[in-house]
Amino acid sequence: MTFVRTTSPRPVDVTAVFPQLAPLARPAIRLHPRPGAPTPRDSSVGGPLLWPAEEPWPHCDGPHEGGGEWLAVVRVERSVRARAAAHPEGTPGVCAHTPRERAVLERIDWDAEQPAGPIPMLPVAQLYVCDIPVLRPPGQADLLQVLWCPLDHPETCMPRSAVFWRSAAAVTDLLTSPPEPLHVEGEEYVPVPCVLAPERITEYPHFLELSEELRGQLSDRSRWQAADGAPDSSWARAPYPESFYRSDLSVAPGWKAGGWPQWGYTDPAPRQCPACDAAMEPLLTIDTFEWQGAGHRWIPYEVRAAGSPDDDRHRAMRRPTGVQIGGGHKQQLYACPAEPGHPHIELMQ
Repeated sequence: MTFVRTTSPRPVDVTAVFPQLAPLARPAIRLHPRPGAPTPRDSSVGGPLLWPAEEPWPHCDGPHEGGGEWLAVVRVERSVRARAAAHPEGTPGVCAHTPRERAVLERIDWDAEQPAGPIPMLPVAQLYVCDIPVLRPPGQADLLQVLWCPLDHPETCMPRSAVFWRSAAAVTDLLTSPPEPLHVEGEEYVPVPCVLAPERITEYPHFLELSEELRGQLSDRSRWQAADGAPDSSWARAPYPESFYRSDLSVAPGWKAGGWPQWGYTDPAPRQCPACDAAMEPLLTIDTFEWQGAGHRWIPYEVRAAGSPDDDRHRAMRRPTGVQIGGGHKQQLYACPAEPGHPHIELMQ
């Protein structure tokens, strides 16, 4: 069964107020992940990959730090929590381990250490171009696959990622049991398998990426009021118009492909291709949260009923993948527009 997620329209046509923004519009696709059971033939977050049996599985050669959680335990405990959340409080036996879960836990050698050498990477996202048409694959490729290392590295505060493009039709013999790490940094580096409800939207640059002149105009409340013709409208009365632009009108939060990058953890920085020095463009945004706080602007219509931050459903829908980047940030992957096969770069915001 498919599901739909719909972002509400902007409260104001920002290009009518500031026509200079119109040529800066970019398409993006919100992925709207939701826990499910994706197959290798589906676009997904954290699901199984359409990986050729004859192709080596990606490994990370480190150096690594941490690794204090057992991957098998993370998955068992997630299963227990999901079962409990699906049943009324107090339902007998819901939080007990199933026979299969007990067998998994009994097989663990609790004294075992992570094997020496490169660490198998974990699937993060698989995106078919037919589902996510903003992707710009190289050659005849029609499938993007992203994996990452589930352990910390000394030089970064986010997982180290790997990007692969391939032709789905060329995969005949499928790798059904890819290697997995014994330990992970924590469950926040193990994406919950999620199905997607791709939604095309339009984005405009973050406030900090605009020219100084346009930033000044966006900060002038009188410009908004004059354009609206109704000084009592809620958006025209915004006390800080630039914040209103940032939060409601420019860049969407959540997992998405394409569009414009979000900034705030750092100011905008040059993103140049390490192979050809071309200015790189956003490929995939991996976000801790699907929307910020209790504001309804980016909460899809279909889940507005769970809009209260105190509602357990709200917390689960706001962070459906279980991923956490840093203290609640985003991991942004960039690709070279001149040659998508060039190495990607990544930033945390």
